[in-house]
Amino acid sequence: MIDEIQKRLLKEVADLDSLPIGAYNIRANGAPAGRNTTAHINIVAKTDKPGIDIIIAPGTKNESVHIPVVVSQTGLKDLVYNDFYIGENADVVIIAGCGIHCAGAEETSHDGIHTFHVGKGAHLRYVEKHYGEGEGRGKRVMNPTTIVYLEEGASMDMETTQIAGVDDTLRKTGGTLAAGSALTVHEKIMTTGDQHAITDFAIDLNGENCSADVVSRSVARDHSRQEFRSSINGNNACAGHSECDAIIMDQACVIATPALTANHVDAALIHEAAIGKIAGEQIIKLMTLGLTEEEAEREIVNGFLK
Repeated sequence: MIDEIQKRLLKEVADLDSLPIGAYNIRANGAPAGRNTTAHINIVAKTDKPGIDIIIAPGTKNESVHIPVVVSQTGLKDLVYNDFYIGENADVVIIAGCGIHCAGAEETSHDGIHTFHVGKGAHLRYVEKHYGEGEGRGKRVMNPTTIVYLEEGASMDMETTQIAGVDDTLRKTGGTLAAGSALTVHEKIMTTGDQHAITDFAIDLNGENCSADVVSRSVARDHSRQEFRSSINGNNACAGHSECDAIIMDQACVIATPALTANHVDAALIHEAAIGKIAGEQIIKLMTLGLTEEEAEREIVNGFLK
């Protein structure tokens, strides 16, 4: 049974007011809390470790899968392995996300290891949101790992968001791309207080004419610390782009560490990084429209993270 705290977390991480239509698997405090399959999407519990296999039939179109996780038991350290098998020429959406509510002094965490096998010609949109709350002194920790295998002509659009309440996170994304495949990643992060966030991308562009486009936008406030690491290896005629844009405020710290390796004469690899404070003229312009300095700052940050 989903309680009121867990319902609120589901709303935050998956925009769910009720059980979704279509296939879904809800995990609450380390245990199954609801599951539904469809004619084209099967969800099977693993027998050797915690987690599920999501199997999407070839040619499946216009269907979605919700797989949110909520943790409201203070001190719980949740670990889950989810494997996704997207059949050839499918076109689907997977909505994940994790919400943690900590009410005590113990650290509460969730580690999710997600592995995607995207078949030839298939397209996947993957949306993941992380959120923490609660008045407890214990840390809210999330360590998502995403591993992507794109077959020939496959594509995956990945959208990840972490805006509030996560004290420590190591976000790892790795991928291997075959010929003609394409991976796009758009990440949004905001850290406050003493929070620490590490983003670690490592992509191998193995197939001819494959491509990867990784864009991270972040805001670091107070005494928080962010680290952005990206490694793109061009092993064939391919295109790779990595971009890190960050706003730094107060006494925060932001580190960007790009690495590009071209192992083929036709590997075209680009990295862009920009770290800076909010321009004073932006704030002044909004204040002339009637906003306070605090409201102007908030509007700029919200627009940057859209």
